[in-house]
Amino acid sequence: MPAERRYPAAERLELSETLHGRDVRDPYRWLEEADSAQTKEWAAAQDTLFNEVAADLPTRGWFAERIHELMGAGYVGAPVWRGDRRFFTRRIAEQEHGVLHTVEPGGDTERVLIDPTALDPSGGTTLDSWRPDREGRLTAYQLSEGGDEESLLRVMDVATGQDVDGPIDRCRYSPIAWLPGGEAFYYIRRLAPELVPEGEDQYHRRVYLHRVGSPVEEDVLVFGEGRDKAEYYGLALSRDARWLVLTAVKGTASRNDAWIADLGESGPDAPRFVPIQEGVDAEVSPFVGRDGRLYLFTDRDAPRGRLCVTDPATPDYEHWRTLIDTDPDAVLTDIAILDGAELASAQLLVAWRRHAISEISVHDLASGERRGELPLPGLGSVGGLIERPEGGHEAWFGYTDTTSPSAVHHYDGRTGAVSLWESAPGTLDLPEVRTDQVTYTSRDGTAVRMLVVSPPEEADGPRPAVLYGYGGFSISLTPGYTATALAWVRAGGVYAIANLRGGLEEGEEWHRGGMLGSKQNVFDDCASAAEHLIATGVTTADQLAVMGGSNGGLLVGASITQRPELFGAAVCSAPLLDMVRYERFGLGQLWNVEYGSADDPEAFAWLLDYSPYHNVREGVSYPATLFTVFDNDTRVDPLHARKMCAELQYATSAPVTEQPILFRREADVGHSSRSVSRSVRLSADQLAFLAHYTGLKVDDRS
Repeated sequence: MPAERRYPAAERLELSETLHGRDVRDPYRWLEEADSAQTKEWAAAQDTLFNEVAADLPTRGWFAERIHELMGAGYVGAPVWRGDRRFFTRRIAEQEHGVLHTVEPGGDTERVLIDPTALDPSGGTTLDSWRPDREGRLTAYQLSEGGDEESLLRVMDVATGQDVDGPIDRCRYSPIAWLPGGEAFYYIRRLAPELVPEGEDQYHRRVYLHRVGSPVEEDVLVFGEGRDKAEYYGLALSRDARWLVLTAVKGTASRNDAWIADLGESGPDAPRFVPIQEGVDAEVSPFVGRDGRLYLFTDRDAPRGRLCVTDPATPDYEHWRTLIDTDPDAVLTDIAILDGAELASAQLLVAWRRHAISEISVHDLASGERRGELPLPGLGSVGGLIERPEGGHEAWFGYTDTTSPSAVHHYDGRTGAVSLWESAPGTLDLPEVRTDQVTYTSRDGTAVRMLVVSPPEEADGPRPAVLYGYGGFSISLTPGYTATALAWVRAGGVYAIANLRGGLEEGEEWHRGGMLGSKQNVFDDCASAAEHLIATGVTTADQLAVMGGSNGGLLVGASITQRPELFGAAVCSAPLLDMVRYERFGLGQLWNVEYGSADDPEAFAWLLDYSPYHNVREGVSYPATLFTVFDNDTRVDPLHARKMCAELQYATSAPVTEQPILFRREADVGHSSRSVSRSVRLSADQLAFLAHYTGLKVDDRS
């Protein structure tokens, strides 16, 4: 790179304030204002710098080609049945997004219902969710544009493909619970902005009953008035439409309240909710089965999960009976009920994750007694056990592992046979890889597991490696097909995924061991993973990169500020980095149950102690770091990365020509779903950056 290359000028303010008795500096607060002329000038200069450096990355084109090829596997989703009509999503190699299809009853001909790219050739529109009615004649679906996840809800006539209702706005993340006949459904909608305090338009949800074709102004308010502004709601209606269950969770808390209402008694317009649990520090997911029992999927008194049952008329805890007990080494993740008349006895399929690896066991539905286990294709991940709503002897589930694109498998309860239902549509030349699950010891003596994916042959010495982590919000990192990881390994590198505390790989206690005042454990787990990779000769500190996004971006920020000597490079995507002010922006107020609030003196102390933005030290040689942000991100505001980037560029002692701090941003895309083309470009830039600054020389085995 040219020796004269310099970081863009950024005014450094002498701004500090005293909070809870501690001095908090904030020299780049002006970068919080995205629309100011000063911020726009800074961002444009950062764009120029990134483009100059990226143009010199020798593997950028190679990674783009490999990632595009590997994403050509596409995917297929498990079928959702309504009688003999089938709904499913599939993406083939040439498509930018998954497409919703249906298959008519009695036939095999597929028909496209919703193709986001056909609606928007730019690729900026995403299909966020869909839910057919009970008869399969209508489907509710939600689309958002430009990555903002502000889904608009519509209802389509499946036979004609024409919309018959909507769009309804302010429905972000809304579940749908259809009443019989497709005439009405329960859903969740936020209050109008003019009805809530300024800055709170992303909160204040309510549960409504909507009649298809009627104005939304006539929707019936069912629940939510006077409740906490940060609550999210879940809905489910029993097969016979008698029982409506409702859950409420504050933000992203790992506890919820739950109620049940007998619609046969009250009618759908005014359900009378009876508590299942309230004010309990545990989660429960209730539903009423076709056998009339209330099933309770819960971690109450069972951090790894258990399944309980009771009579819907007596839903309180004293009446719960354990049907499937907790496993000391596995986490209960999903169930399916097979109760067709053609079975000798009704069955219960139970999905588990044992140290992040999926299993499925078979049980007697009445007693819970274990009868066997389903054979799975390998050491991978099962996604979603699906049965027919009316019952039967069949179940479907998705499966993926490191080298297996997502496919759908079928289970026949009559014979116990498991077979491939539909494979991913693409034809691939996959690289040979070796996958090992290793265990290492964290700073406090806790055993932590990590999946290490590498080329199959023995290396002559340490290899450039990527360490990927997340560690939060009960999100588990499980084995799965990832084009980014496979492209890196095909180039000759090692890709490691650490199951840090904060996730749910080992149950709720594992999650709580990495949240609130224990959040430092997550960063220690990551540092210990890096030390293990170095100590075992897999890589060296100069060849090791750390990578993560969102809460994983916080992990990266903390890792490079706490242990910069462990890493040669870093990619920090859509990150949280100013942990003193995070609640003021995006959806930050939903996350104080995970991180704590800076308004609380105790929580403020631990937040400030690890907040990456506030722990940058002048004169330290920081790893080469690439921040990637998205202008339409309505979850994590890009201001975090702007402020941190400016602070690191000011503080680092490493020359821009050797270990640059760069800022890459995209317009018209948000935090989550994106088109294939955008995904390829982003991943190629990230891997090319990491390859250059960890010394990975592409070994093309394609």
